[in-house]
Amino acid sequence: MPTVTRDTTLEAVLDSALAGLTAPQKTLPPWLFYDQRGSELFEQITDLPEYYLTRTERSILAQYGPEIPSLLIAAVTVAELGAGSATKTGILLREFSKSQSSVLYQPIDVSPTALEEAAASLPAAIPGLTVQSQVANYITERYTITRPEDHIVLALYIGSSIGNFTPQEAIGILRNLRDHLQPGDALLLGTDLAPGEKKSVATLLAAYDDAAGVTAAFNKNILVRLNRELDANFDLDTFVHRVRWNAVESRIEMHLESLAAQTVRVAGKDIVFAKGETIHTENSYKFTAENLAALLTGSGFSIDHIMHDADHRFAVTLAEAV
Repeated sequence: MPTVTRDTTLEAVLDSALAGLTAPQKTLPPWLFYDQRGSELFEQITDLPEYYLTRTERSILAQYGPEIPSLLIAAVTVAELGAGSATKTGILLREFSKSQSSVLYQPIDVSPTALEEAAASLPAAIPGLTVQSQVANYITERYTITRPEDHIVLALYIGSSIGNFTPQEAIGILRNLRDHLQPGDALLLGTDLAPGEKKSVATLLAAYDDAAGVTAAFNKNILVRLNRELDANFDLDTFVHRVRWNAVESRIEMHLESLAAQTVRVAGKDIVFAKGETIHTENSYKFTAENLAALLTGSGFSIDHIMHDADHRFAVTLAEAV
């Protein structure tokens, strides 16, 4: 299995952390969440009763999965950004294994542990499946996609991960992915939808501020990572998890609020916090039909099919590279 060069990873962590923490609104990029502990905590989040996103997307894939192979123009190799342990992806891989004798699955993720789990479990459960893992941060590092002869690439970017990025950043990620593809290749994109008649703002807020405190631990773990990797001295007891709904931007925001005026040392640099000042750690954009279409067309894709759950809380969109 390929591995990330450690110096490159640390350089990216250092550059991103110092750039964000010295900005007028302190920020940290969401990819910093996903060290080993962060990946474990996120897996726990996906099973929480408040976190409807994962089970809703899984239900869409289970309902429409049998139809998806027939919507594509050739046999596929499946490449997935931010694959994690690929538990939902197995639903689709099983369907492709029924329609083609062999399937090459190429998960790309920052977590070696999650990829090892996928590589061990999926081939044992799905006949003809080969897993070719790649440890990489698809935001900051180069990645590759292998194309078997006479196959198209089906790229997966599910879990509403695209919602963690600003519209401009999201287009950049999808354009970079599009550069790895050829016309006729396809993208399956999972997106959480904006509040509506059957989905309240309260439902959204609860999904990111669960009663058990798992999301709060996930948010604070980003500070644990900086303490470990950048010799920072964040005191976790002086920061608290906060969640906000930003209606203007149509996004959930996660913050870490400083409970006191304090100075934190990060990689030898003093970072000053006022009481009540926050580090903005994550956005989760919620999509309308209009901004979803703008995202895909602006990234070099055309929409083929949009699949929803019955309550229109979530969408899985099949798009073609053009």
